[in-house]
Amino acid sequence: MDINQLEVLVVVAREKSFSRAAEVLQRTQPAVSQAIRRLEQDVGEKLFDRSSKDGTLTYAGELLVDYARQMLNLRQTAQTAIKEMRNLHSGKVTLSANEHTVFYLLPIIAEYRKRHPHIKIEVHRGVASRIPKEITAREVELGIVSFKPVDDTLRSISVLNDQLLLIVSPEHRLAGKTSVSIRELAEETFIAHNAASPYRRLVIETFEKNNTPLNISVELPSLEAIKRLVQAGVGIAMVPKLGTRAEIADGRLKGLTVSEIKLERKLHIIYRRRSVLSHAAQEFIKIAKEMSAV
Repeated sequence: MDINQLEVLVVVAREKSFSRAAEVLQRTQPAVSQAIRRLEQDVGEKLFDRSSKDGTLTYAGELLVDYARQMLNLRQTAQTAIKEMRNLHSGKVTLSANEHTVFYLLPIIAEYRKRHPHIKIEVHRGVASRIPKEITAREVELGIVSFKPVDDTLRSISVLNDQLLLIVSPEHRLAGKTSVSIRELAEETFIAHNAASPYRRLVIETFEKNNTPLNISVELPSLEAIKRLVQAGVGIAMVPKLGTRAEIADGRLKGLTVSEIKLERKLHIIYRRRSVLSHAAQEFIKIAKEMSAV
């Protein structure tokens, strides 16, 4: 039993005539009759009373035609859903980002929602080192990381350059400067993120190479908490520039460069190399590329 045979059954039952059904289906009458015979062979029951001239259904035919209509309606629903997904009228894109890289996503999400308001966007909070595994395990479609994974099963697209920035409160003694040297920071109290990262390690090593103490007095698991303590004058911090743009723009924080620390972070969108991305995910990458080119 296949969907085409069921379609013939429904049309013959509706038209109550094999010849009229053939016209509707744009097929020959023998082809319609053959489709019904094959369907009867498949189900092992007669579906039409051949002694009747108006295509009268048998009890088995009446039973099957109800299910056939449901299946044809379901096929139409499925086709419509696929078309809507292709045209980005429905669907979902799932991403994973850590607390820092999620700031990169915010303007892209805003633009994406403006263009495609019916697409759902799910951003999972991930740990940078584990995001590639989430991608290969198909837990999410896309990941945002600040490194290029060495895994050959993943593809990465470079989308943005970020850098580490020293942030201080507007009342801090260094707030009037745009750049400082490491030696000027010897007596400062630092607030740091407690997650291990290549950038944390490089900052520590750079201070050591310059024989300057790095006084980390407070460690926190949240970038937002770090920024608030810096605003309150509790200490200063080295953070990704991307995550502090709003506070620097409105004067809540001051951003400075450290002359000995030129650490740039290149952000990448990663996904499975051999997978077929959803239309929603493909559109997300397209918008990300457009915005990174601006």
